Amino acid sequence: MKFLGFAGFKRKKPKVGLALGGGGARGFSHLGALKAFEEYGLDFDYVCGTSAGSLVGAFYAAGYNFKQIFDIAKTIKTKDIRTSKLFFVPSKTEGIEKIITDNLGDINIEDLKKPFSAVAVDIKSTNEVCITKGNLAKAVAGSCCVPGIFQPVEFGDRLLCDGGLQNTMPADIPKLMGCDYVVAVDVNKSRTYGTSSTKMLDVLACTIRILMKGNVVKGYVNGDVVLKPETKRFKSTSTEGYLDMIEEGYREAIDRMSEILTLFQGRAPKKKVELKEENFEII
Repeated sequence: MKFLGFAGFKRKKPKVGLALGGGGARGFSHLGALKAFEEYGLDFDYVCGTSAGSLVGAFYAAGYNFKQIFDIAKTIKTKDIRTSKLFFVPSKTEGIEKIITDNLGDINIEDLKKPFSAVAVDIKSTNEVCITKGNLAKAVAGSCCVPGIFQPVEFGDRLLCDGGLQNTMPADIPKLMGCDYVVAVDVNKSRTYGTSSTKMLDVLACTIRILMKGNVVKGYVNGDVVLKPETKRFKSTSTEGYLDMIEEGYREAIDRMSEILTLFQGRAPKKKVELKEENFEII
């Protein structure tokens, strides 16, 4: 009998999750990262997203490729983001729900091809909620529900708002769901959170960035590879330059691909996920 030793040892395939962060229109950069992943044949085991990341992630989890998601995303205009003409009269998230239902139908999260969760905040309990089942369109709309711009979304007995208020880049979620490694994509506006604009929408966006400041750092702690496309020159409230945003996401993913491949090969040290605080629910 031939002694195989280490030559006969087969490394167990690691589970790798993808976490797509919030950032409004800068979420176009997520598409560039997906394009790079597709070119390298990477197949993630779990997908989660916050705000804009949940919208992109939902289509990716449904089995859509880069071209299919791009064709949908390029129809989104600035006016769709700036839904409310009156700053103090928030509008509904029906536009976001329509993007989902027009393309995927009235589908539940558990019917997607890949395990998926959307991160939101329940303003009744003030808890962060990780939505793993139920109506996909409602879950994504809730995750994208920016306070002051959109009305909170009813989801069962909960009222959902933008998940970025508590978990902008949810790199911890895939690990809580059993993944060994996580690739996270941060499309926030670099480390600069201020603004010199006096426009109401820009001031609101700046205020939210300040509130999110601490939880972005948590994403870097929990992510094994964190991609940071150069998004400083883009606004979260405008789709202008969306092709450049996609290119930035693609460039960053390609530049970091050797690190990402190490995760898929199971050759990187594993980070221990930080324990969630009490104000967290999986639903």
